[in-house]
Amino acid sequence: MAKLFSFTTMRDRWYRYFFSYSGLRSVSMDLGDGTVMHCWIPRTHKPWKPNLLLLHGFGANAMWQYADLLCHFTSKFNVFVPDLLFFGGSFTNRPERSECFQARCVMKMLENGFGVRRMSLVGISYGGFVGYSMCVQFPEAVEKVVVCCAGVCLEEKDLRDGLFRVSDVEEAEKILLAQTPEMLRELMKFSFVKPLKGIPDYFLSDFINVMCTEFIKEKRELIQSILKDRQLSRFPKIDQPTLILWGDKDQIFPKILGERLERHLGANARLVVIANAGHAVNFEKAKEFAKHLKEFLYNDSFSSLSDSSSIYSCREDELR
Repeated sequence: MAKLFSFTTMRDRWYRYFFSYSGLRSVSMDLGDGTVMHCWIPRTHKPWKPNLLLLHGFGANAMWQYADLLCHFTSKFNVFVPDLLFFGGSFTNRPERSECFQARCVMKMLENGFGVRRMSLVGISYGGFVGYSMCVQFPEAVEKVVVCCAGVCLEEKDLRDGLFRVSDVEEAEKILLAQTPEMLRELMKFSFVKPLKGIPDYFLSDFINVMCTEFIKEKRELIQSILKDRQLSRFPKIDQPTLILWGDKDQIFPKILGERLERHLGANARLVVIANAGHAVNFEKAKEFAKHLKEFLYNDSFSSLSDSSSIYSCREDELR
């Protein structure tokens, strides 16, 4: 019997309607050399508004991670929400898999396709890697940057030293690229402090079949590229005002990586740790997450965020 209903497909259609209702339109752009990027862009670009780029992490596509945040920013910014390569409607035939290549493709699309040469950006998890690389490669293009639960300061040796709960890259790939209901539940345990329980296998299998079966080999190579030859001593600094947002119980990229990034960047960075939240802090603590983004992105003065110390949005007994 043919499947008559797919919750995932219906949800994805609803997100498309919501993005359109929020004043965005769907565009696919051929960048040449076999690379195509899909992006949600303003239906009407308003030149007096600043530009805001929202970069997603591993998951279904950009819509699933940013739908709940759109309402906070479309009135203040020209918002751009791309699918990174090998997610949603974006892909390349080229062999490059680094976040540096992803960053160049995003910048090429924005600049050549939409005339965007200056922006602030938010990068969640893998999107934080790409966003940080954009700051390094195109410093004149990025005004402010928000790095959310993105272990950009990790080192290849961190895996061997036991910093992560997974023992090797292969185990991380199996969890992040879940292909069975059991592995998807494992990913939810890693991502949420209180993961939803009792979800039937049918719904999990439906999500995997609709959203998680394409570009598995390429996504595996993206994960491998993140870790390869990474050393803090060679890691570049950025000069843009930087907000670092983290869930205090993140099991994918532990909080120590956020602290490491703050130390690495010095006075240009502020770390905000949100209590009782895991890697999926943008879902678990959506209101608090949005509040910190608005405080940072709306204000002209970076100093209004805090004084010279980190901000810890958690209980007193959890402070460093």
